Amino acid sequence: MRFTKMHGIGNDYVYVDLFSEKIPLPAPELAIAVSDRHKGIGGDGLILIGPSELGDARMQMFNADGSESEMCGNGVRCVAKYVHDHGIATKPELKIETGRGVLTLQMLTGPTGKAERVRVNMGTPIFKSSDIPTTLSGDPPVNEALVVQDRAGVDRTLQVTCVSMGNPHCVTFVDELTDEWVLGLGPLVERHAAFPRRVNAEFAQVLSRTEIQLRVWERGSGETQACGTGACATLVAGVLSGRTDHQALIHLPGGDLEIEWLDEKEVYMTGPATEVFSGEWFVAK
Repeated sequence: MRFTKMHGIGNDYVYVDLFSEKIPLPAPELAIAVSDRHKGIGGDGLILIGPSELGDARMQMFNADGSESEMCGNGVRCVAKYVHDHGIATKPELKIETGRGVLTLQMLTGPTGKAERVRVNMGTPIFKSSDIPTTLSGDPPVNEALVVQDRAGVDRTLQVTCVSMGNPHCVTFVDELTDEWVLGLGPLVERHAAFPRRVNAEFAQVLSRTEIQLRVWERGSGETQACGTGACATLVAGVLSGRTDHQALIHLPGGDLEIEWLDEKEVYMTGPATEVFSGEWFVAK
């Protein structure tokens, strides 16, 4: 099976072009195998790029634990770059079918004509609690109390804001980003009973009304270098809770994303997409 390794500011996935390849295992099993950083290719998951009746291509995304996710912001930028640069659809604006619906992406090309950055219309945030989904009150829950029991058995009360960008997010604003928040409480938030389909847990430090430092514990993958939908959800949560303006630069461990929610309708995300290498993966006999 031929594959391509790509990343969006460090959020790395194994990509398979279903226009020309067939996967040798069911997608959840393949995702677990190829994502292993010691015995596989290594990555935060698997993304399949295939034909679509609704757009230029279809994206299917699987986390490192084999679970399927509706959407990945960094992943969809890389899908668009692949579709553009590999000649599947060499247009300045592409439409990619995702579990979130069909998204429109603008290619920002460099001197070689290849896409270096991609601007994505991420769609309108989902606020209804039952659609996020969460059992917390509010449509959406803003500054709601979430009680988690830490590893020492001590109850910790977090003030959280929850939205969906096609996948669920729970944003906690903190005074200082630490491993205690992300690695200690992130897994507990992900699997909290208030989130029936689990949740992506964002921990955000507001540097100014237009600048945020962010770390994300992703559902099914653990902490990642970046999370595009998480960055979008964090800006929306910042606006809803009165902490930020409608446009901000989001600093993640792997790099920066520009996020805009200018009319309080669609959220726009702009960031780089990078192709690292291609190769051939063999199924162990």
